[in-house]
Amino acid sequence: MLYIAENLKKYRKQKNLTQEDVAELLLISPQSVSKWERGESYPDIAFLPALANLFETSIDALIGMDAIRAEETRYNIHKNANEQQRAGDYRAAAAIYRDALRTYPNDVGYMLGLADTLALSGDSEEAILLTERGLALSKNEKQRASSRAVLCFLYLKAGKTDKANALAATLPHTRESREVIQPLIAGGLAENEIDKNLRYVILGERE
Repeated sequence: MLYIAENLKKYRKQKNLTQEDVAELLLISPQSVSKWERGESYPDIAFLPALANLFETSIDALIGMDAIRAEETRYNIHKNANEQQRAGDYRAAAAIYRDALRTYPNDVGYMLGLADTLALSGDSEEAILLTERGLALSKNEKQRASSRAVLCFLYLKAGKTDKANALAATLPHTRESREVIQPLIAGGLAENEIDKNLRYVILGERE
C-alpha cells in the first residue's frame, strides 16, 4: 500500500469531500482518515471496497498498482539490459533500451542506459550525444555523477582531452571522482584502458 496515502487524499479532494465526510460515511473517526492520508496507518483491507466505491475508482487504482507495476517494469528492463551488458551482448542490451525508449522517449534512465551500452560497445559518438542529453534532464545526483564519469572517458576516446579534463574537475569524491579520473587523463590511456575504465564505471567490474 505504498501509494494509498497520497491516493486517498487525491481521490477525496476530487470528490470535494472532507476527512470528516469520509469518516462519517465509513462510520469511523476523522482521526483515522487523517492518519491514513499521512501514511501513519493503513485502512483495514475490509475498507478498501467501500473506499473504492466512495471515490468511484478501483482498488488497484486506490493502492497505486499502476505505479507499482511501472516500477517493476522499469526494474526488469534495467535488470535484463544489465545482464546482457555483463554477458557482452551489447546489441541485445541496446535493443532492450531502444524498445523501452519507443514507449518512454524522455525516460532519463533508459536514455543513459542506452548511452552506457553504446559506450561499452564502442559507439562513442551516439553515446556522447545521449549522455549529454540525459545529463541535461537528470535530477538524480548519483546518476549524474556516474554519467559525467562515463562522459569523461568518452570525450577522451573521441580525442577531446580538454573537455574530459574540465568535466573530470567537476566530479564528486566517489568511485567516479576527480582524484581518480584526472590522473588517468593526465597520464594518457590507450583505447583498451579507456574501455576497461568505462566498464568499471558502468558495471563496477575490474578485469
